[in-house]
Amino acid sequence: MSEKMNIVTVNDGRTLYPGASAPENREYNMFIGPNHPGIEGNFALKLTLEGDTIVHARTDAGYLHRGFEKLMEQRLYMQNIAIVPRICVPDPDPNEENYARAIEAIAHIEVPRRAQFIRVMMLELSRIASHLFAFGGFAGTLGLYTMPNWSISDRDRILELFEALTGGRIYHIYIIPGGVRRDLPEGFAQRVKDTLFYIESKLPEYDNLLFENSIIRKRSRGIGVIPPEKAMEWGVTGPNLRAAGFAHDVRIDDPYEVYDELEFDIPIAHESDALARMLVRRKEVEESIRIIRQVLDKMPSGPVWNKQPNPLKWKVPAGDAYVRTESSKGEYAYYMVSNGDVRPYRVHVRGASVTHGVHVLEKLLIGTRIEDASQVMFSLDACPPEVDR
Repeated sequence: MSEKMNIVTVNDGRTLYPGASAPENREYNMFIGPNHPGIEGNFALKLTLEGDTIVHARTDAGYLHRGFEKLMEQRLYMQNIAIVPRICVPDPDPNEENYARAIEAIAHIEVPRRAQFIRVMMLELSRIASHLFAFGGFAGTLGLYTMPNWSISDRDRILELFEALTGGRIYHIYIIPGGVRRDLPEGFAQRVKDTLFYIESKLPEYDNLLFENSIIRKRSRGIGVIPPEKAMEWGVTGPNLRAAGFAHDVRIDDPYEVYDELEFDIPIAHESDALARMLVRRKEVEESIRIIRQVLDKMPSGPVWNKQPNPLKWKVPAGDAYVRTESSKGEYAYYMVSNGDVRPYRVHVRGASVTHGVHVLEKLLIGTRIEDASQVMFSLDACPPEVDR
């Protein structure tokens, strides 16, 4: 029995019996997720380690949501509006926005100005909700469980706004070709203002608990650094790119809806590490609040939907379009092709999560210690369903 207890198996499959010497640098494999609390959604990491250091990393996006692009090619144009939000659950509205704008670009559909303002409000509320979710996940990986209790609870206040407006807390199916599905209910604008005031009042507490926490700073400063000279080469976008010192934002560089009529700043950092990426998101919450307040003040009256033909018979003219938005995860784009039928001929989703959650993450994890893997992953803030779309 004692001999069996002393048998050692190394990663190349060799078995070392009692009396045999183990290799000097023995590697071993570790699988983290998807049930591990330090993992995003249905994600998983397959790691090879030497001691506590990661020497090889592979990601596994799981199979919870998949095949969206091919599903869209089998359904009517209007039916797909219920599919696209599931591509990125924490921040679903950019998918609705891109899908609607791609159709509008092909069919030359004009969107009423009031609907454009409402769309911007939805996109920015979704950005705040997504960032609050990211704060909680990042803090949880480091054992600071008070933060997710706070931020996810505060996120629910935004979900309640979505429910009041669209009937759905997570999947809204609200932004449709030609505008939005319904106008704001009575008193909704004031509810939004009250929610923004509440979240703004909580930000100093977030700073004290998370962003100025000395332990959090020691555990995330200098961790998962994206070399600025490699950021563009690797295709990094969004907050992860801005944390490397690049003030790139689709809302300013290629404005859509009414973003060119609004004033807001683009937060950047230069450290390009896990802490810098989260601090950029923290500042973006303030800028989103600023944007929404302007939207509510400037929103004109008028219709919210340019009515389209019967969805069961609607044939979008032949053509193609490429549209993009600035989501909380980074630059988000759709390429759509229509052959004049009642269904899209081709829809391709170009999100940020394949880049951040697979290619960049696998590079950054090499040389990282095992206890830092989760916060590197959460600092990149990818959407696993979008990887296997």
